[in-house]
Amino acid sequence: MNFAIIGASGNVGRKTIEILEKSKISFQELFLVASKKSAGKKIRFRKKEIVIENLENYDFSKAQITFFAAGSQIAKEWAPKAAEKTIVIDNSSYFRMQKEVPLVVPEVNADDLDKHKNIISNPNCSTMQMVLALKPLHDEYKINRVVVSTYQAVSGAGKAPMDELFDQTKDFLNKKEINSQNFTKQIAFNLIPHIDVFDKDGYTKEELKMTNETKKILDEDINVTATCVRVPVKTGHSESINIEFDNLYDFENIIKLLNNAPGCKVLDERKDGGYMTPIEAEGDYTTYISRIRKDNSNVKAINIWVVSDNLLKGAALNSVQIAEHLVKKL
Repeated sequence: MNFAIIGASGNVGRKTIEILEKSKISFQELFLVASKKSAGKKIRFRKKEIVIENLENYDFSKAQITFFAAGSQIAKEWAPKAAEKTIVIDNSSYFRMQKEVPLVVPEVNADDLDKHKNIISNPNCSTMQMVLALKPLHDEYKINRVVVSTYQAVSGAGKAPMDELFDQTKDFLNKKEINSQNFTKQIAFNLIPHIDVFDKDGYTKEELKMTNETKKILDEDINVTATCVRVPVKTGHSESINIEFDNLYDFENIIKLLNNAPGCKVLDERKDGGYMTPIEAEGDYTTYISRIRKDNSNVKAINIWVVSDNLLKGAALNSVQIAEHLVKKL
C-alpha cells in the first residue's frame, strides 16, 4: 500500500503530510508531487526526506490512494487521468456535485464510499463541520431548515491570503497605506461578507456550496440558507447555526445527541469563556459545539455555535479519514 499527495507543498498538502505522520494507517511509501516550481525540494516524513516530484512526469500507478490538494484546475486536468491507475481523494470543489462522485464525511455518510468509481470528493470546509453537528439531530428529529452564518479564516483561501492578513496588520498598526491583493477589501481589522464569486441571485458560490453539499450529504429535503463571511482570523472556521425541526424536540436530548456526535465535542458552559473560539481549536482534530440554546422565537428551533480547524477536519483530516475507511475495504 503506497500513498501519494498531489500539491504536497501547499497548505492542505502539508497538513495531509502532518496527519499521515501521526496516522496508524499502515503503508510502505509516500510520494510527494507538486508543480515544476516545487519539484526537487525535500520534505521530511517519518525520519527521512522525500524529494517532491514534478506532476507532469509523475506515474500515478505508483500509489494505490492519491490525495489531490492542488485546487480545481489541477483536479479537472489530472484527476480523471489519475483515476485510471489509483483511487483519488480530491479536496477541490470540482467533482463535489457530480452525481457519480461520492461526497463524503466519514462520520456522516461513510456508506457512500461503496459507490466510488476511483474518485471521491472532500466537501467544502464550512459544510463539513456543519453536517457533523446536523447528522445526529436530523436522524432523531428530522431537520426542516438551516440558517447559517459563517466566520471563515483566511487560511481557507490559501497561503497568499494568510500572508496578506499579516502584512496588512503590520501596515495598519504602522499607519501605512493598505493594499489588498487577494481580497476585495481590507481584511485586517475588518470583515468581508463575500467568499468566492457571486451568483445571479445574489448568493456567493461559497454559500451555494453549503446549501447544495448539505443536501447531497444529508438529505435533499433540508432547506439551507447561508451567509459566508471572511474574518481576520488565521486558522479556524466558526459558524452560527439556527436549526429548525419538523416537530417539537426535547432540549436535554439535543445536548445528549451533540455530546455523542462522532468527531464532535460539546464545550458549553454559560459563563465567561465557557465556549470555543477558533484560536483554541487550531491544531485540534475535534469539531467543537458551544452556545447551545432554544430559539426563543421558534419552539421548533435551536441555535448552536460550531468551531473547527478548517485545514484539519475541513480538509486534510477528512481526506485521511476517508483513506482509513478505504484501506479497511481494500
